Amino acid sequence: MAREIVLDTETTGFEPTQGHRLVEIGCLELINHVPSGRIFHTYINPERDVPEEAFGVHGLSYDFLKNHPPFREVCTLFLEFIEDSPLVIHNAKFDMKFLNAELKNHNWPELSFTRAIDTLMIARQKFPGSPASLDALCKRFGVDNKARDKHGALLDAELLAQVYLELLGGKQPSLSFHFSSEQRETQIGKKKEIKIRELRPHSPTPEEIEGHKKLIANLKNPLWNQ
Repeated sequence: MAREIVLDTETTGFEPTQGHRLVEIGCLELINHVPSGRIFHTYINPERDVPEEAFGVHGLSYDFLKNHPPFREVCTLFLEFIEDSPLVIHNAKFDMKFLNAELKNHNWPELSFTRAIDTLMIARQKFPGSPASLDALCKRFGVDNKARDKHGALLDAELLAQVYLELLGGKQPSLSFHFSSEQRETQIGKKKEIKIRELRPHSPTPEEIEGHKKLIANLKNPLWNQ
């Protein structure tokens, strides 16, 4: 069973080194690239103001966020949900630096960047020179993102899960009609074994011969009479 976590965050700004904090985390679980229905979602009290620029992106004000728990109170639940699974993130460098800054602030071990699957990098490699934002990829793959008037961590994770599946090759990523050179060598040139029925050890019985004659009599211009 292959388990992955699609993850997105919202923040008060661009740099945790400048005092910016997480305000929302949204995660959903994939099992063999299929959503299991399990999610983790929380708003976070950043314990600081939310600049107008950030509010314009996600619409989360401090008046709203101050009624939610700070990161230190949700961290354990978050870590229990993601376990040690790979993290599917669009622009992983951004989200990982915020998550690790929060973890470091509260003396929790940081997350290894090696566990991140960065869909932004995958898209840039697959479609060089083309727009690779989440909105652009939704448009490319026909993923309905009409509800995305503002950024939201859980909604973006749900959209990203669909985009990720398309980046893997579509709705059945494991189904492929392309063979590697190694696979081709093992497939080409192999003779398929065909089992041939052994000859009957006896001739047809008189009853079988009579039944065959009756069958032919009911056929129009049977091959046997030509």
